[in-house]
Amino acid sequence: MDSAGLPSLPLVSVLSLLACSLQLLAAGLLTRRYGGRSSPMDKWILLWLFYDVIVHVTLEGPFVYMSLVGTVETSEGPLAELWKEYSKADSRWLVSDPTIVSVEILTVVLDSLLALLLIHAILNKKYYRHFLQVALSVCELYGGWMTFCPEWLTGSPHLNTSSWLHLWLYLAFFNGLWVLVPVLLLL
Repeated sequence: MDSAGLPSLPLVSVLSLLACSLQLLAAGLLTRRYGGRSSPMDKWILLWLFYDVIVHVTLEGPFVYMSLVGTVETSEGPLAELWKEYSKADSRWLVSDPTIVSVEILTVVLDSLLALLLIHAILNKKYYRHFLQVALSVCELYGGWMTFCPEWLTGSPHLNTSSWLHLWLYLAFFNGLWVLVPVLLLL
């Protein structure tokens, strides 16, 4: 079969996608373990919340650390390689851009905490569940807006839209999840 027309993925992309798949699997296992008596809709919400926390803590947390002690560009290790690959789509992630790091600090600390509290509220049928759901969703949407709006206002000089991988997988799909799901949770 001729594969000349098919795009190939760099090894670091394949490994990064595998890591994301393992994170989703972990979220699924946590949902199965703790969400047993929840409604089908709440199980989907729990799956998202567990995945959200896992991503914030295991991917974005290390990004914040690397950015506070240096830059992704000067860092070494598997997570540094993952972020170096992502920075091919958005170069601000390579150089500790203050806006990106500031938003990610809030995301790692506040959004993770809100998501954990919301998981607790769903599992224990707490009256404040919907308040937390709205608060978390607004925080996630704010983070996405503050990540990309300044870039759009300046003509997107740091975004690489010339590659299907960078534009559609890294920028549109992965960032789009953190827009689509919070919007759905607000409905």
